[in-house]
Amino acid sequence: MAFQIVLNLIIAFVWMFLNNAWNGVGFLIGYMLGLLLIGGMRRFFPQRFYIVRVWAIFKLIGLLFKELVRASIEVIREIIKPRLDIRPGIFTYRTQLSSDWEVTLLCLLISLTPGSLPLEISGNQRKLFIHALDIKDEEKLRNDIQNTFEKAIMEVTR
Repeated sequence: MAFQIVLNLIIAFVWMFLNNAWNGVGFLIGYMLGLLLIGGMRRFFPQRFYIVRVWAIFKLIGLLFKELVRASIEVIREIIKPRLDIRPGIFTYRTQLSSDWEVTLLCLLISLTPGSLPLEISGNQRKLFIHALDIKDEEKLRNDIQNTFEKAIMEVTR
């Protein structure tokens, strides 16, 4: 990935040099031209096209902000209610993530969901014990974590 980024920057600067246009527009045109060239020759690179990973990072950041807003609204809704209608509990979640920082990022994202907090990670880092403020449907909670957070993390890392 780093090689592709450096190559794209070199193409952008060569484009600026050849056109004698040392400004932002010239750099942007050269950068876009470099993206097209590297994208067209991506089968010659052993790793995947780096823009795919950059786009996945932006999607993960967008998911983070979306979940932060959703969590804030749900917490405000629970605070405003005159009666608490919750069923707190602890459930286990098996993850497919393998590296330390992937599991750490998953734990941080789970902490954003309203009332959810990872309590412990098993020794092999495959099982998380999560406290949830409201466990009405345990399987739905597992599917939500797997289909949002874990999927987004795997798009970035793999």
